[in-house]
Amino acid sequence: QLQLVESGGGLVQAGGSLRLSCAASRSISSINYMGWYRQTPGKQRELVAGITRGGSTTYVDSVKGRFSIARDNAENTVYLQMNSLKREDTAVYYCKALSSGRDYWGLGTQVTVST
Repeated sequence: QLQLVESGGGLVQAGGSLRLSCAASRSISSINYMGWYRQTPGKQRELVAGITRGGSTTYVDSVKGRFSIARDNAENTVYLQMNSLKREDTAVYYCKALSSGRDYWGLGTQVTVST
């Protein structure tokens, strides 16, 4: 089993920054893929950023140049650094891990960007 716990969300003004953390209950060094997703009411959950075991990253176009994903295998944690936040970044952010063919999700952390 793998449990994921997100933290770091909150209320921030437009243009500000937040760093989200996703702490795993066990080692993530062998997990092939981990990612951050977000969801707003009435919309499907969307990929924000992903990172492979080898360190390759991917981002949705709307966050490129503003967000950065990183994984710290020693700390069993994946981070999402979010800069230049916009109102449209407001959402619940979820951490996901793909391990042994199964998806694991955290419960999410709310990010609210005010103008």
